[in-house]
Amino acid sequence: MRAVVQRVTSGAVSIDGQEVARIGRGLVVLIGVTQTDTESDASYIASKVVGLRIFEDSNGKLNLSVQEVGGAVLAISQFTLYGDARKGRRPSFTQAAAAEQAVSLYQHTVDLLKQHGISVATGVFQADMLVEINNDGPVTLLLDSERLF
Repeated sequence: MRAVVQRVTSGAVSIDGQEVARIGRGLVVLIGVTQTDTESDASYIASKVVGLRIFEDSNGKLNLSVQEVGGAVLAISQFTLYGDARKGRRPSFTQAAAAEQAVSLYQHTVDLLKQHGISVATGVFQADMLVEINNDGPVTLLLDSERLF
């Protein structure tokens, strides 16, 4: 499982011109699922997202987590995180999980985030979404449950 984590001042999702989710200060997390992922991969990603110390403390140091600052998470499914563009110009998405597996693990990740007391908003799985990300910093991190990066 992969995630792109961005610290934001706000984030929102719209579908067909209608806003379906919005957060203020917190994290926008783009989540991709591959064929070999399990609930333990979801647990790893959720735990990392909750614990990342990427918010500034009173001394201006990145020492606080989203949980500690009372921030929210906007979780968006994004199968393209498993796109492979090493050959040619058209990415291959063969490593991305099938929709049934992906939605289950994506939802499990969201549920785990909520269990930590984090306010979580979501996009709509498989929808064509317009995602508004107001990256703060900018601070962007890549997570991979196989610890590839």
